[in-house]
Amino acid sequence: MISEVFITGSAACLPLDPVPNDRVEAILGMVGGKPSRARRIVLRNNGIQTRHYALDPATGEPVMTHAQLTAAAIRGLGDVGRVDCLATGTSNADQLLPGHGVMVHGELGWPQLEVVSLAGICLSGTAALKYATMAVASGSARRAIATGSELVSPVMRARHFEAESEHRLQALEERPEIAFDKEFLRWMLSDGAGAVLLEPAPGAGMSLRVRWIELFSNAHRLPACMYAGAEKESDGSLRGWARFPVTDWASRSIFSLKQDVRLLNEHVAPVTLTEPIAALRERHGIAPADVDWFLPHISSLYFAPILARTLDEIGFPIPAERWFTNLVSKGNTGSASPYIMLDELIRSGRIRPGQRLLMYVPESGRFSSGFVFLEAV
Repeated sequence: MISEVFITGSAACLPLDPVPNDRVEAILGMVGGKPSRARRIVLRNNGIQTRHYALDPATGEPVMTHAQLTAAAIRGLGDVGRVDCLATGTSNADQLLPGHGVMVHGELGWPQLEVVSLAGICLSGTAALKYATMAVASGSARRAIATGSELVSPVMRARHFEAESEHRLQALEERPEIAFDKEFLRWMLSDGAGAVLLEPAPGAGMSLRVRWIELFSNAHRLPACMYAGAEKESDGSLRGWARFPVTDWASRSIFSLKQDVRLLNEHVAPVTLTEPIAALRERHGIAPADVDWFLPHISSLYFAPILARTLDEIGFPIPAERWFTNLVSKGNTGSASPYIMLDELIRSGRIRPGQRLLMYVPESGRFSSGFVFLEAV
């Protein structure tokens, strides 16, 4: 049995008050007691003005767990009745095991249901949305909830970067380009969670019919670009945390997030857009005129003109007035960003029946991307 699937509710949770740029380093802390040399450059390029951290601004200590943050977003959906399937996506659960999904279920205290945890980076939330959609479409779930969430601020605090050994810190000072890559994500990422309710029929108000969801991996083409729990070897391969002595875990900051900025800048637009858009045209016959709202998950406003130029070059131009992003005010929340964007657009009242939305979610981990096509009813 294959039925239609509709997003009948959305919600988001952004912890505590917005944090402006001039307060970021005060909350996350200064590494070695020195102001960051990379911070101003990164913040100027990414265009983010405010973001949210689940950290007490006075102490820098976490005020909630990741499971609690995700559960808060789900509760924002209101009284949804009996839910048969919960699919969660994130890049950093509170623990290695158990999976994030069951920890969220435990926070909610709901009766027995199917729970899946999708791991990855930015695309994990979109993968959770696809799983939940398929659960409803197949008839195995009457109601399903999908989430994308990130709580990264605890690992972005200065104390984790100060774990570097003295000789390694000196090497980083001597190689500023390596220091920049290592510190880049401190000023890019923030906390947030989003959730959507999926059902086989529209709700009482505005609903979004899920026309299709497509995910693409380009791991066969390029090495890892964003990673954690590993270090990159000279040949581009990753050496995972289990291959290092325990004594090296802190001194080498094995578990910190890292981003190969040069690889990202060179490949993210052509690899995650050009071939996938060609595939979408072939599979679904989609054209630019079919897109009333384009919701790109971009980590930085730096990439906006690059994406626009790429779309023009491949014959899929989307005028700027059809773009919607809240990166400037909500920050880059990874797998939660598409949910938080969609929720804000829905609540703005700007979507009209019959309009169609194309969500674009690139992931720099190994250059994956996802596309979600929705129709307002």
